[in-house]
Amino acid sequence: MDETSMTTDQDEAPENDAVLSTDATLLIVDDDEPFRNRLGRAMEKRGFQPILAAGVADAAKVLKDTAPAFAVVDLRLEDGDGLKVVNEIHDKREDCRVVMLTGYGNIATAVAAVKAGAIDYLSKPADADDVEKALLARPGERPAPPENPMSADRVRWEHIQRVYELCDHNVSETARRLGMHRRTLQRILAKRAPR
Repeated sequence: MDETSMTTDQDEAPENDAVLSTDATLLIVDDDEPFRNRLGRAMEKRGFQPILAAGVADAAKVLKDTAPAFAVVDLRLEDGDGLKVVNEIHDKREDCRVVMLTGYGNIATAVAAVKAGAIDYLSKPADADDVEKALLARPGERPAPPENPMSADRVRWEHIQRVYELCDHNVSETARRLGMHRRTLQRILAKRAPR
């Protein structure tokens, strides 16, 4: 399933209407306009009141006037870091339930998102059902295991990407820390992510 495919047709109202009856405002911050708009429509059909923002600056403008009850924030935005948006949201409303979305799923990023106050972390592509379940999950409730977990090759690739990110995209330093030859690392980085 690619990022653009999302369940939106004939969506049913959420089972957790009681949770949404008081305040269903949902800030969606993503720089991918088609994805942002589709997710907004899908979440509206589920009883949320979406407010769409294209990036950090756009989200800051929204947060001046609105303190949403829920938020879905992409980690990597064209004009900055989604973690900054999470911090701004919690400065405005501490109990806002935030879910981070990213195409760069890794442990370090998940930890950073949770430390910033996110209640869950979903890798793209995430569909509206996954987002709704994450937003409405009770505290301490464990999510169902993924239908299609990452392969061992993908986990290895994600680890290499994480170390590469932490080394500020310095290939030589990343290779040294991973204990691999620089050319081997360059070949891995040049390839697409395994499934």
